[in-house]
Amino acid sequence: MGIQRYSVTHHPVEVLLSWVKSGEIAIPEIQRPFVWDAAKVRNLLDSLYNGYPVGYLIIWRNPTIKLKDGTLSGGKRILIDGQQRVTALMASLLGHEVLNKDYEKIRIRIAFHPKENKFEVTNPAIAKDVTWIDDISKVFAPDASIYSLVNDYCSKNPDMTPDEVHRTLERLRKISNNSVGIIELAEDLDIETVTEIFIRVNSAGTALSQADFVMSKIAVNETYGGNVLRKAIDYFSHLAVNPEFLSNIEKNDETFVKSEFFPKMQWIAKATDDIYEPSYTDMLRVAFTSEFSRGRLQDLVALLSGRNFETKLYEDAIAEESFAKLKNGILAFINQTSFERFVMALRSAGFITSRLIGGTNAINFSYIMYLRGREEKLAAHELESLVRRWYVMSALTGRYTGSPETQFDLDIRQINSQGALAYANSVIENEFSDTYWTGMLPQLMITSSVSSPYFHCFQAAQIKLGDRGFLSRDITVRDLLLNNSDRHHLYPRKYLQSLGLTRGLYNQIANFVVTQAEINRAVGATPPQVYFQELLNQVRHGVIKYGGIDSKEDLLENLRENCIPATLLGDAPVEYDDFLEQRRRLMSLKIKEWFKGL
Repeated sequence: MGIQRYSVTHHPVEVLLSWVKSGEIAIPEIQRPFVWDAAKVRNLLDSLYNGYPVGYLIIWRNPTIKLKDGTLSGGKRILIDGQQRVTALMASLLGHEVLNKDYEKIRIRIAFHPKENKFEVTNPAIAKDVTWIDDISKVFAPDASIYSLVNDYCSKNPDMTPDEVHRTLERLRKISNNSVGIIELAEDLDIETVTEIFIRVNSAGTALSQADFVMSKIAVNETYGGNVLRKAIDYFSHLAVNPEFLSNIEKNDETFVKSEFFPKMQWIAKATDDIYEPSYTDMLRVAFTSEFSRGRLQDLVALLSGRNFETKLYEDAIAEESFAKLKNGILAFINQTSFERFVMALRSAGFITSRLIGGTNAINFSYIMYLRGREEKLAAHELESLVRRWYVMSALTGRYTGSPETQFDLDIRQINSQGALAYANSVIENEFSDTYWTGMLPQLMITSSVSSPYFHCFQAAQIKLGDRGFLSRDITVRDLLLNNSDRHHLYPRKYLQSLGLTRGLYNQIANFVVTQAEINRAVGATPPQVYFQELLNQVRHGVIKYGGIDSKEDLLENLRENCIPATLLGDAPVEYDDFLEQRRRLMSLKIKEWFKGL
């Protein structure tokens, strides 16, 4: 049997809240938006009022750390599960403000009905109804007088006797005496174990991640500015998707506005490009990997705690240095010039819309490549080419889809050893042999997923190479994708359905082209052997039916641009499976041509 590495105690709600107010227990989530709705707060209070269990809180004390003068300091306790419950109690019982999803400070008011012994979220109707106490924080206020509260309520509700109201309010106030179970993890547990426990814990049905733990570690360290650094990470990622949020920061967080971070991140609110909208997890991965030359976020948790990986002790100097390095990494991430030039490099490869961008880890490490290449003072054209080629290679090979942290760690260590450009060249040469383009990639294209990296890269290649839409005389794939064009089945869907083919077969990516809506409608369900012969008649006799192409040379060129086998113009019908095989090969060769030019 394994040794139990935790203790279980019970403490009154009042004691728990006093620990939070005094700072004995750090509640990092107070600094982030409160995700519970008011009804959950009401239910929590109702459970406490009726003596129901409300679950356990999990606390872990940071490791004892060695200070610079050689003395030891006990670590602060961190509440790693139960933040929302404790915040709900502080908001409802003590009247503390919380941040909503827009980072605005709001009050959560819970009302109580003494006669019916029930709670409700305060609304305008309840606020006007004298049978309700519209805000229970009045009952729990330090200077609250039960005598005054009872007299006031009875004067408005003569059907209730003072004794009845007094008993009910005393029962309400005893909520603060109800016990809450606390699980305290053993102080000597290593960071890796606590991180694993943290990740396994579920809070309100939401699985926690290593990034959440890192954010908690950052937030509770005010000594080295972690509380402000965490806001910088949160705010930037929020502004990237919601620019209007800038006014909320200016209105509600004057302290942060005066920090060094705010003027360096304001620009993101005016950015119009949505190719890269990083989350706080993305920001942490990029900043940590680029600055610390490590890929596993659990190592960041350890370093922020002051872990010396050689002695396995904890030192304040290491914690201070780690916070400084992470701060530098975040400042490098939000640097306007770096961010915009990185995105510009991706756009210049043909990824002109976020719909063509797949997994975030490939783009994250490409940004790491950019930051490292810039640090190595690569020429601008080398740096841009490096970003484009690394992203495409990562996307096509699924480099960061399996165990991204392991791959991040391996790649950054090799970059440290060889340099960004030399390492990238060696990896790309190894991944993209001649057989990749003629054998492996065509096989990988046997998919019906239009969100696959193969289809994304094919479309980006068409954009970069200036290809026109299928049967368009002048309108390009770029124009069409920017205007949400139709995807057209070369072998029409209804035609293939009539032959008994299922969705996974008729929706193969090799059966799709980008085309104008009117061309798509004109083709309709016409079998390919019919409408391709009509195309030949169109260029021979000038009777325009599909698009505006009126010469055979232009038709052949358009088919080439869209990787459509010219055999479809022949007299003999081409079997669907044969067509797919031919087109996958042509699509792969186009991607190769495009990649060589990146």
